[in-house]
Amino acid sequence: MNSTAPHQLSSRIGLRPEPFGAMAYHFDTRRLVFLKTPALVDLVHSLESFDSVDQAVASAAAGDEHKATLLVAALSSLEEAGVICER
Repeated sequence: MNSTAPHQLSSRIGLRPEPFGAMAYHFDTRRLVFLKTPALVDLVHSLESFDSVDQAVASAAAGDEHKATLLVAALSSLEEAGVICER
């Protein structure tokens, strides 16, 4: 993942809110991906507001380095699954 690049939710993804976070459905691959926390869902939705993934993660983690590391790992997995993509 290029964390210095701007990202967004893929236009090929449908997100369904769930109590645990959300389910992401990829319309092309028909694959389901689970976003396991509401905070991760909020971060994915906020990506379009930032000039880079690093800025979005810094805002969401609020100085907590451990949380930032976990969020970057989760976003990398979401990018591999096609849930998010570079703008």
